[in-house]
Amino acid sequence: MNVPAEDDPHLLVVDDDDRIRDLLKRFLSLKGYRVTVAGDAQAAARLVEALDFDLLILDVMMPGEDGISLTRRLRAKSDVPVLLLTARGLPEDRIEGLAAGADDYLGKPFEPEELALRAAAILRRRPKRAERREISLGACKFDLERCELRKHGQIVRLTDSEGALLKALAVRPDEVVPREDLVKLTAAALERSVDVQITRLRRKIEEDPRAPVYLQTVRGSGYRLSPD
Repeated sequence: MNVPAEDDPHLLVVDDDDRIRDLLKRFLSLKGYRVTVAGDAQAAARLVEALDFDLLILDVMMPGEDGISLTRRLRAKSDVPVLLLTARGLPEDRIEGLAAGADDYLGKPFEPEELALRAAAILRRRPKRAERREISLGACKFDLERCELRKHGQIVRLTDSEGALLKALAVRPDEVVPREDLVKLTAAALERSVDVQITRLRRKIEEDPRAPVYLQTVRGSGYRLSPD
């Protein structure tokens, strides 16, 4: 049995069926993948914006936005590989999915082992990631790929939302990130929630949170992260 490590491929499984999500998470984790799950396209899009994935496994038939529409939308700004899952197995359905930008298409029902083999084949074709990026914030260092914050060499615990917000700011250093962009990354999707989490991040990063040097407010616009 393989135990997933931080450097192992990170997969996002998106399916509105709880049973399938849980099954795939357990099975793919045993294969040595890091697995994150989402129940719909909206949650998936938010995760893709906040985290790095090596492969997306998307169900086609979901309530709200379907997998093909999500693939098309993601393809406009990302080259992350996509494997579509669907009970619709007609040739025209496969063609539609591939035309939207999917890398492969697997019909339901399927054997988990076949899914794992297809995922491995896609990942073998994908160029290796660039070296991990890290930024310095005074006594803190933030690893963008791991979404890991260290202060004086010790790991500082971040919630998922805090990590997503910090990464969204870190990938655009010294640039004002609009508050509405950051709202999309919070679980509550409320502006007040962003402000609260920014305050918490300052307590973890800044020497004096009341006079922030690194995580700055740009009044009327949003926030800016200014690394060393």
